Amino acid sequence: MTPTQLKQLSNDRAQAERILQRTFGHSHFYDEQWQAISRLLRGERILMIERTGFGKSLCYQFPACLLDGVTVVFSPLIALMRDQVQSLSHRGINARCINSEQTPEQNSQSIEEALEGKLKILYIAPERQENEQWVEATRRMPLSMIVVDEAHTVSVWGHDFRPAFRRIANLVRLLPHDMPILATTATATVRVQRDIVAQLGDGISVIRGNLMRSNFNLRVISVNSDEEKMSWLAQHVNDLPGFGLIYAGTRVETETYARWLKFCQVNVMGYHAGLDADTRKQIELGMLQNRWKCIVTTNALGMGIDKGDIHFIIHLQLPASPIHYYQEIGRAGRDGNPTDIVLLYNGTPTADGVAADTVLPRAFIDGAKPSIDKYNRVIDVLKANLLGEQELIKATNLKQTQVRVIKADLMQQGIIREVVINRRKKYEYQYNAPALDPTEFENLRQAKLSELAAMVEYVHTRQPRMQYLCEYLGDQHTGGYSPCDNTTLQPWHAVLDDHMLARIDQFRQTYFPKLELQERKSNIACGVAASYYGVSSVAGMLHRSKYEHGGDFPDFLVTLTLRAFYKTYRDCSIDCVMFIPPTVSGQLVENFAARIASALRLPLSHALVKTRQTDAQKVFQNGYSKRDNVKDAFALSGQDVTGQTILLIDDICDSGATLREAGRMLTAQGATAILPLVIAKTVGNDANN
Repeated sequence: MTPTQLKQLSNDRAQAERILQRTFGHSHFYDEQWQAISRLLRGERILMIERTGFGKSLCYQFPACLLDGVTVVFSPLIALMRDQVQSLSHRGINARCINSEQTPEQNSQSIEEALEGKLKILYIAPERQENEQWVEATRRMPLSMIVVDEAHTVSVWGHDFRPAFRRIANLVRLLPHDMPILATTATATVRVQRDIVAQLGDGISVIRGNLMRSNFNLRVISVNSDEEKMSWLAQHVNDLPGFGLIYAGTRVETETYARWLKFCQVNVMGYHAGLDADTRKQIELGMLQNRWKCIVTTNALGMGIDKGDIHFIIHLQLPASPIHYYQEIGRAGRDGNPTDIVLLYNGTPTADGVAADTVLPRAFIDGAKPSIDKYNRVIDVLKANLLGEQELIKATNLKQTQVRVIKADLMQQGIIREVVINRRKKYEYQYNAPALDPTEFENLRQAKLSELAAMVEYVHTRQPRMQYLCEYLGDQHTGGYSPCDNTTLQPWHAVLDDHMLARIDQFRQTYFPKLELQERKSNIACGVAASYYGVSSVAGMLHRSKYEHGGDFPDFLVTLTLRAFYKTYRDCSIDCVMFIPPTVSGQLVENFAARIASALRLPLSHALVKTRQTDAQKVFQNGYSKRDNVKDAFALSGQDVTGQTILLIDDICDSGATLREAGRMLTAQGATAILPLVIAKTVGNDANN
């Protein structure tokens, strides 16, 4: 359509709804949808804050079909991209996406089609803006509209701030003032709203809808232990109506609770971002088909998936804020049917005096903004050298996520800058740069702690729970609120008896975590651990032996590790047992391996040796440094392993770098298979999505 025709259509809702019926099969717009669409057709800029399931996507998809050119949608949600592209293509609307799950060839094809004017909508992950092909393409692309989905991530005060979104804000400010812009989110406090408007520039109007979800039945169940959470789930999940999601705080929790529910005869699947792309796609498809009773997941699942019949959501871990909580529960009950919303909360004080279920969100807060000494460490390293990201990570011994946060903040303050040398990005200290100003970081940290305190207040409030959430999010609409255990609903309680304790103990002696160690050009297998380190009493036993002169690992650990062996490797023909040479633990692993070998009636080999001294892996904070610490550090002494299958023993597996390096060496020496077996797998960085 021409600009004149678009302007005429923006004043003719009836005509627009006839086009809507033909294109999307809907008979009418909601009033707030039409308000946004009519403004976009006139070239305006809008921030839309509407509840999950409202239909925000239609607000840009409809005008995108009419505008001359391609609408670019920045979204962090790969699942949304897949779902939307499939839906639009089914309606005959040309749409593609660019993200890390696709091959470079697929992403390049999407860019070419956009440049050739073959697409109406192109979805792209914000992080892809650092790709040179994309940067060059945007200069030539016939843009018609820019959409910023999950726009709260633009704001440092938002609940999921991503530095890459700042590049979108920079792009928006460079665009012609009459190009329509739409930013959408379901969760933005007034403070976040103001910051989004400031980031995206002048001329943005705000449409804020009613956040009430009247079909929700909200409850909080107080527990005193993880065992009480396990007990409540085992007794009640199968009785809840329909399909549901159970949100865990970490990947380890996700795997553990999913296996526990399977043990209790619940038809369940586990999901987190550590799964490969094909597996995640299959689970998402199964979710849409109601293949299971529920899915235990981190917050990686649910956002952007159009499923109206999720009828219960259970949180096993306290969300970091009421904003997080509202967004996650907002994925349920979109069909308007009654929906059970349950938060299991352990407020038992820890040794540090904080509630048990606040420990993990506090750790996330600490990780979101590294300490000031880490900022200074990056500055000092860059004063001496021009470094790329990987070099910077290794030079500072910081985690990748920390380095990326620090880089973004230092660039924003003009202390460092990004340069490209031989097509590679480097980071350079700006001499005469201003001194680091930590004020914003500390203010943000205090704001996050206040949000966590507000989530704890939600647990204890006597208000209607939905009223509390809506008021916190700045919703000024008044009216009735959802039923909850503070109003008309009966409270629910967790009961833990001797029978359930026995079942939990039985489960823990049959569930053995996998070690994802397989790699190309190595014959190392996917290994197994007897337990998670830090999840059970195993951690205390290991710590006493390793660091408190407690002697050899106790018999219980030998028995548990043998159970893991028999469950995983029972049918394997093994030639010998080897063990990882010690760094700090003396003969503990050797003695443990000898007891395992004796029980299995296998020969124990002492042929695996170190060629040089290595440091304890736990002192390194990133995978690059852990790999460098053990690279080429192992050799064989006096044994030919050609064609052999080796059971490789260690006490604790963290990143897996040590076992992988030993596996590479043994493969190079002719070993046919290396089967890793350890006492415990660390929880480590499993808190990622």
